[in-house]
Parts: sequence; structure tokens; C-alpha cells
Amino acid sequence: MSDTRSTVLRYRSQAPGAEGPLTLGQDNVLRCLRNEQPSRERNEPSSLNKQATWTPLGDADTTRCLDALRTLAERHAALRTVFPEAGGDPLPTFQRQLQEGEFTVEVIDLGPDEDAAARADAFCWDQRCHPFDLTVDFPLRLALLTRDDRPVLLAVVVSHAQLDGMATGLLAQEWTVLVSGGELPTATGPTPIEVAAQEQSAGGRRRGAAALRYWERILAEEPSAVFTDDRVRSTDTLLHTLSIRTPAGAAALERAVKRTSSSKSAVLTACYAALAAHRAARSTVVMAALSANRHRAVLAEHIGTLAQDALLVLDTDCPDLDTLIGRTQAQALSGYWHATFDTEQLWKILDDSSLRRGARFVRDVVLNDVSGTVPEELAALRPDPAVDPDLTWYPTEPLPTRLMMNVWRTGGCLEISLHAHPDVLDREETEHFARALLRLIDLAGRRNVTLGPDGELAALSRLPVGRREKGRWQQVGSNWVDLDALADRLRTVLAVKDVEVTWENDELTALVREGCTLTPTEAHTAVVDSLSWRDTLMAPQRYILPNGTGTGRE
Repeated sequence: MSDTRSTVLRYRSQAPGAEGPLTLGQDNVLRCLRNEQPSRERNEPSSLNKQATWTPLGDADTTRCLDALRTLAERHAALRTVFPEAGGDPLPTFQRQLQEGEFTVEVIDLGPDEDAAARADAFCWDQRCHPFDLTVDFPLRLALLTRDDRPVLLAVVVSHAQLDGMATGLLAQEWTVLVSGGELPTATGPTPIEVAAQEQSAGGRRRGAAALRYWERILAEEPSAVFTDDRVRSTDTLLHTLSIRTPAGAAALERAVKRTSSSKSAVLTACYAALAAHRAARSTVVMAALSANRHRAVLAEHIGTLAQDALLVLDTDCPDLDTLIGRTQAQALSGYWHATFDTEQLWKILDDSSLRRGARFVRDVVLNDVSGTVPEELAALRPDPAVDPDLTWYPTEPLPTRLMMNVWRTGGCLEISLHAHPDVLDREETEHFARALLRLIDLAGRRNVTLGPDGELAALSRLPVGRREKGRWQQVGSNWVDLDALADRLRTVLAVKDVEVTWENDELTALVREGCTLTPTEAHTAVVDSLSWRDTLMAPQRYILPNGTGTGRE
């Protein structure tokens, strides 16, 4: 049985207190956090605030571990940042950098046979179920796990409003150096207030405007959702989670990188996109890549939250995997370059695009590559899995996507996790997807892989292919629409008994003869507002109603 005590650490930085505007990343996360309701009573953790465990190296003792945390707080402005206006309405407009303050570390003395990793996970899960008070809270919740008075693990829960995954990884590296008795060089990354100033400069505003144009084009032309077939019906966001660990996969990835002269990220992303496209029975995959700004050299060492997506449009309609890997590298460069934007303006573009197009964009394929955040010497301390590959299931989590791949480590042992919605992949199919991903990486290290209708994916993946047979399916632009499901939705939203949905003269038309008192504009607005996570639907392009006929977009 473990014993817990609380230790309060005070810090005082040499840097003075300061105030400044929000960074674009902070603004983005603060908006997203408003839509979260983590709850200890319901045992529902935040999907935005993340957790990690840091392992002390060498002969570190408890005092050194705690002192290292104090040093980090004094060294990095993001750890001393609060948002005095948070929690109310409207959103915060500025950040405050404190000079001094305090934070608490729970010191948990483990019992003789108590599992440290399980105890750390329990602490983190519980803390993620309780929201941070962004007006005053230190952005890390910490528990130092000890056994026989020797540190074993540091459990960390991170406030995403101040820190993203890459920043958390950089902090882990620095803490590891400090607890090992090492010294840190002078911090070179910009502070959050300095990042905000750069973003509001003339050059920063030009970059932001270009990013918005890039997103607006994709939202107008590319598929609003990747997965649109007979199985996709649920509007919930509860996903099952599979962890994959494989030393053989890491070796195969190294071979693939050498053979194709590509990056590890490009190979992994291309293989992931190819399998997602195969499952979706479509060639174009619109993918959100998280932590995209980290690819800019000036922000690589930034301790803070950048937290803005890159949007990649990957066309998998190509003869072979080598071609797709090359396309992926080029698309990634473009997507990462256009990943700094004003979130309020982007949300307006999303809303305007939804009304014009009649379809809501769904971020249903996500990539999160944080493999560069964990020092290899620290990752190497983790024992190799007993079986290769090791597939381990974790509890379901609410995540606003349909399919997500996290890349945690690529050297020595490939470590990734998959989150999948049951409408896209059930548990057995998720394991097939994981094994197919590893087979594809292995083949990419040996030879080129044929893609296309007569290619090799069907035989090596054992994955289901999206079928559109149970309804009246129609391709409208780049979207697939289930006309029968759309008619059902219109009956509910417009509160009528009879609706006819047809595709005539290249136009999606809804005919309501009686019972609807709305104008086409009112009807269209109501329909679009009801489409969130209804991936197989689009609003009609023409409404024929008792109160008038029109597109509703006038």
C-alpha cells in the first residue's frame, strides 16, 4: 500500500513578470478547452490535457528530482504563465508571465510489490479528470513515485493551454539531465510572449493570411470526410486504443528510409495514408498533422503550446508506394508551412465554407508524431517487449476523430498507438490495421510496393473496404452522400413527414410539399447546423419548399 505526502516548492525567476497578447497556439487551445467537460464523477479525462512519465537516471535522489522541477519553473516562462481572464466569457485576451510562485508535488512511496507504472497511470488519469484553473494553476500536476526512498518515476499531467507534446518532451530531456547531475546550456527558445510578438509582426501576419487561403481552398474542394460508407453512422467520439511496440518495425523503418532516401515521418505517414484510403475506398485522404509548427527551426526549442494543425491532402491514386512517399514529403512541407493562423478567422472560414458547400469538415484522420521528444538514452531504458510485435489494448477515450496514429518512438523500438472508432475499425480490424502497417513498412524497406486497384494492399492488409450499398449513395463533388440518410435527417430537422431527396441535373435537391414554414435560407442554416459528425450527409443544393425555392445560400 502506497503512502502519499505533499511537498510545496517555491520558485523565483531572474526574469521579471510580464504581460502580453496570446500566441495563436494558446488562443487555439483555450477555445478548444471551452468545449471540454472532464469529470471525476463520470471518470472522463480531458482529451486535450495529456500525461507522461519521466524516468530519473543515475543515482538521483528525491531532493535532486524536486530541485530539478524548481529549476525548470525558473528557467521557462511557459511554466510561470497564467491567463487571468480564463474561465469566463469572452475568451482571454492576454497572458501573464509570473516572476515567482509555488507548485505542489505529490511524493508517493510505493509498497514493496506495487506496480510503479500502474500507479503513475492511475494518478495521471485521475488528474486529467479534473480541469486546470488557468487563472492560477501551475501547468504541471506532478507525482514523484519512490520505492525505499529512491525515485522510480515522475508522473506528469500537462495543461495544454501552456504546453504541447513537443514542449513536454523537451522538459523531460532537461529534467533528466538535471537529475543526473548535469548542467543545462542557456535556454535559446523564444518565450510565449516573444512568439506572440513575432506572430503579430508584418511577416507573421503575411504567413497567417497565406495559411488561411491554403485552408480555405482545401475546405472548398477536398473531401469533407474521409470515411463515408454504410458502416459510418454513430456521432459519438469514444475510440478504442491499441499500442504497438516492435524492435523489428524500427529496423524495417530504417531500411525503408535508406532505400527510399526519405524521412521516417514520410514513410510512416505514407503507409498510414495508404491503408486509411484502402479502408475508406477513396483515393484522397485529408489528414490533420498535429504539432505542425515544430517543423520550423525558429520554434524547435520553444517551450510553450503551438498546437495548430497542418492539413495534408494526400492523393494515394498512384502506381506504387515510393511515389506516394515522395508525394507525402512534398505535401508535408506545404502543410507545415501553412500551419500558423488566427483560429477565430479559421473558424469563421470553416463556418462560411460549411454554409456555402453544405458540408461540415470532419477531422477524421489524424497523425501525431512526437517521436523526437523522448531522448533515445531514456527510451532505451524501457525493456524490449517479450513478443514482437507487442499489441496492447488500453481503455477507450473520447477523441474528436475517427482514426488517429500517435508515433512515440522510431529508434531501436518502433512505438505507435492507434485510436479507432468502431464504425471505421472494430477491435479485430484495428489489430489487422496495425499488422498491415508493419508489413507495409517492412516491404518498403525491401522493395517498392504496387498500389492501385490491382495492387498489394488488399492481400497484405485483410482490412474491410468501405461499401456503399445499403442506401442511395451519390458522389457530390468530392463527397459521398447517403441520400436516404439525408432524407431522414431533413425530416427531423425540418419537422416534416415527407421529404424527397434527388440528384438531378448535377444538383442535390430536397422537395418538401407541405408542413415546413421555413424559407430556403432558414432551412439550409438549420440543416448545416445539424451535420456535426454526420459524415455521410450534405445539405441539399436546392430546396423546394412551400415558402419558396432556392439554394439557401443567398
